[in-house]
Amino acid sequence: MKFLDETKVYIRSGDGGAGSVSFRREKYIEFGGPDGGDGGRGGDVWVEAVDGLNTLIDYRYQQHFKAKTGGHGMGRNRTGAGGASVALKVPAGTQIFEEDNDTLICDLTEVGQRYRLAAGGNGGFGNAHFKSSTNQAPRHANPGLPGQEKTIWLRLKLIADAGLVGLPNAGKSTFLAAVTRARPKIANYPFTTLHPNLGVATIDAREFVLADIPGLIAGAHEGVGIGDRFLGHVERTRVLLHLVSALEEDVAEAYRVVRTELEAYGHGIADKPEIVALSQVDVVDAESRAEKVRALKQAAGRAPFELSAITGEGMTGALRALRDVIVDASRDQNQDVDASRDQNQDVDASRNADSSDTADASDD
Repeated sequence: MKFLDETKVYIRSGDGGAGSVSFRREKYIEFGGPDGGDGGRGGDVWVEAVDGLNTLIDYRYQQHFKAKTGGHGMGRNRTGAGGASVALKVPAGTQIFEEDNDTLICDLTEVGQRYRLAAGGNGGFGNAHFKSSTNQAPRHANPGLPGQEKTIWLRLKLIADAGLVGLPNAGKSTFLAAVTRARPKIANYPFTTLHPNLGVATIDAREFVLADIPGLIAGAHEGVGIGDRFLGHVERTRVLLHLVSALEEDVAEAYRVVRTELEAYGHGIADKPEIVALSQVDVVDAESRAEKVRALKQAAGRAPFELSAITGEGMTGALRALRDVIVDASRDQNQDVDASRDQNQDVDASRNADSSDTADASDD
């Protein structure tokens, strides 16, 4: 299945059904009066985050979605049927933008979230609605209101706990394949990874999701190489694992190139917690390895992990470091949610107390 993370879609909600002009015609009933029913409401257009999807590839083959028109009203005060709605199924992490591709409409971060993108038109009133003491035989009805139409952009940002960044051939895909069941393409040439890959890593009975994106090179923010278009998939991560290959002649420069691209991209990625690791250490001798570790430590400002996906060296330590950051971030988030809930409860209690005092004063 191909990977697609951005697409343009045209949507249109259904028109409302027209009201009916009708009069009651029955034997022995001389003045039946109007009995035209109202038109049915047009269908809505919804977007819904569902489980089991991790790409927008379905929207490569269908870009137009139209809800059904509401049924027209009929005699005997029969209201037209409502038009069928349309739901766009998207993966969790999908953002919906207006046609300018800049104005955010909604951000679906959890499975089950829904949002109405376009409301269907209301049905028109039948002539029974216009009956009055001065107009007992109205001969007009309202047409249904038109539906809404617009062009929108769907943009997917994968939901992951940790993201892998680095230059091409830094060993990101190898690391992902070693610690998860993901099977990304691995080869000895740049840009083997052409689209993001996800995998679930497990360490000490704790699971978290890893995202591997194509490598960055100097000038990626200007479109050089594959560019930085896939960096959006690590915007939602809690921590970055920055891999620098021991095969690089200048590991410090390799580290700075990627950091520069992260800062140029913005969106808070450069401010995320970062774990630095020297990968592929099994292919260099001890002297070169020690020299590269010192250079990378000086550039990053912290001691890097030394990793080898082939021998397994350092892999457990790196996974535990990622896990610790993720657990701490989750704990902080839960504390913020609890604090917000407690604050709302205090506000509600204060309002109830004020209402009680007001009622007591009124009784007095």
